Amino acid sequence: MNTPFSAEPPQVMDRGDPHVPASTPVPVPGDPLERPFYDRETRVVARELLGKLLVHRTERGVRIGRIVEVEAYLGAHDKASHSSRGLTPRTRLMFGPPGFAYVYLIYGMYCCMNVVTEGEGHGAAVLIRAVEPVRNLLGPGNGPGRLCRALEIDRSSNGKDLTEGTLTICPGDPAPAGPVVCRPRVGVDYAGVWARRLLRFYLRGNPHVSRP
Repeated sequence: MNTPFSAEPPQVMDRGDPHVPASTPVPVPGDPLERPFYDRETRVVARELLGKLLVHRTERGVRIGRIVEVEAYLGAHDKASHSSRGLTPRTRLMFGPPGFAYVYLIYGMYCCMNVVTEGEGHGAAVLIRAVEPVRNLLGPGNGPGRLCRALEIDRSSNGKDLTEGTLTICPGDPAPAGPVVCRPRVGVDYAGVWARRLLRFYLRGNPHVSRP
């Protein structure tokens, strides 16, 4: 099991992080979210992921980003979802138990991280589209490919259990995440009526979202 983050000094900054002012306190992530959090309707999980902390323990330190934008992919009936193509080697994880990372490559060079949701066989997931830098990020997180680079998330993270280990999602600051905006998902024009569904959620006014 992980060593609880609460055991770390709560206000220690990584001075090498150019994206967080030196005066900004670092939130204490706390214990990772447990499996039941992910084993719920995907739109509920997507909205409640906003404001949570994506935490990656790497060989070069702990990298943390606050989730500010997500997209929900509702299952095999959702024509914008990878799982709509059925069970394949690529989508196998989407049909597995909830609470695991589904990381895939686009354009042969960019990784995108998803969180598997709902019960086995459903094929649902939430794409993490943007994070607000909190600690030790390697660059901006305003986009799914950028946040993976900033947090050093690559294909080796595919299939990781998000409830323990080196890649987790934690509650962070208990303060409300703020008003949520609902918009159509990005880059899914091929999905017909599903392209118009309001399944992209982001924090209103946050400067780190990928687009308004």
